[in-house]
Formats: sequence, structure tokens, C-alpha cells
Amino acid sequence: MLKRHEVEILLKAGHGKTEVARLTGVSLCSVKRIAQEGPVMHVDDAAERAQRQVGRPSTVANFRKPILEILQHTPELASREILRRVREAGYEGGKTALYALVASLRPKSAKPLVRFEGLPGEFSQHDFGQVEVEFIDGSSQRIHFFASRLKYSRFMCVSLVRDEAVESLVRTLAEHLASWGGAPLQCVFDRPKTVALKWRKNGEVTEWNPVFAYATLEMGVGVELCWPYRAQQKGSVEVSSSLLSSRYAAFTMRKIFDGNCGRGMRR
Repeated sequence: MLKRHEVEILLKAGHGKTEVARLTGVSLCSVKRIAQEGPVMHVDDAAERAQRQVGRPSTVANFRKPILEILQHTPELASREILRRVREAGYEGGKTALYALVASLRPKSAKPLVRFEGLPGEFSQHDFGQVEVEFIDGSSQRIHFFASRLKYSRFMCVSLVRDEAVESLVRTLAEHLASWGGAPLQCVFDRPKTVALKWRKNGEVTEWNPVFAYATLEMGVGVELCWPYRAQQKGSVEVSSSLLSSRYAAFTMRKIFDGNCGRGMRR
């Protein structure tokens, strides 16, 4: 449902349907359908699938294993030839479903990472971070913070938080957006459990954290997630968190604790 909400946000902002399909990874047909539907009012994916009666039994799923074996031996084999072989093995379904399965199973060659800069107000990036503060008396304390950064201007907001739970995320996110005077089209996050609970190998989220989902729906922002287990795609958020965890945080914590707690810091 959050993906539908993201499509709605981009369409309302004036993006063309073809461009929205490219930005969100949703098919053009789906974008056109979403444009004619009412606004997203909830984020219960399971209820929505039941209402739309999504999920017919797949005929091609029974041939997943032989397709995998073919691709393991000849990964570049044309989909048409795979269709011919599978039909000889008894497949009676359509070619579209089989081609889609082949595309999902075929080994993908690594593509070069291409970075792009968004337009003003188009993207913001958000992430948690932490720093270990060591005091002169030998004690230490781990301090958590939440960082938000506008992609275009590099303007950043940083707030100390009690923990890295979903409540801290949504409250601090709302405060940062309010301090900016508005929300960007899309907020980019990492994939902690505070955001997404389950996702497929291709990165598609199958279960959102319900608190996070409802909060972003109320804020009216689109949500984009980094690809799982690929840290190089996190961009400047992770770099910002690393910077804050060293120089900025050490200086800031020194000011906070020297002023409020009366304890000197070792670094």
C-alpha cells in the first residue's frame, strides 16, 4: 500500500505516468490504474489483497525447479527456448507468466552503481546512528541520534533519541519535516525492522512495520528503501551517520554532558 501511496504522491506533484513508473519501479499499467483509484486510506496489504482477490494459484510455479536447472547450465538461454523445453515437460500455461518467472530466476550481471542528484524538495535521506561517549572517570554511555538530510542542499537535522525504536523514528521524522517547513516527495530509509519487517530477494517489501506505515501515510510522504545488504547504495545518509558518530557527535556530547551532568569527557 505504501508503494501505491508513493505513486499517488508523485502523480499529485505533476510527474507524468511514464516517469512515475520509472521512479517507483511500478509498471505503467499499474500507475494508470492507481491514478484512477481513490486515495490510499490504510496500509493493510493482506486485507487489500483479500479484497482485490489477488493471488490466483500459479501454474508455472510447479516448473520452477526445472527452469532453475536449465538456467544453471545455460544462464543465457533465450526465454523462448526455455518455454519450448518446459512445454515438452508438460507445461500448459501462458508464456507471459513463464517469461516473468524466468526473468526473476535468471542470474543477473552486476550493473555499475549510478548516483544521481535530486531536485530541490524531491528527496530526503534518514537514518539512525550512535556514538560511544567515554568520561574521565572511566564510565561510558552509548548515545543514539536520528539524522535527516535533504539530498539537494545537503541541509541536515540531527536529534538525540532514547533508542532506535519505531516510535523514536516517526516522532523525530515528524519534527525534522516540520523544521524544514514541509515534506519532500520521497523519504529514503535503510531497511531496519522499524521500517520493513519482510521483503523478497528482489527488494520488494511484503510487510511494513504498521506504526511506520500509518505515520508516513498521515504525513503524506512517499517512502523509498535502500536495497538490502548493499551498503554502497545508502549514499550520503550512511556517510553522514559515520561523520556524526565521530567528530560532530563527540563535540556535541561534550557540550551536553559538561553543561548538564558536570562530568568531563575523555574525547
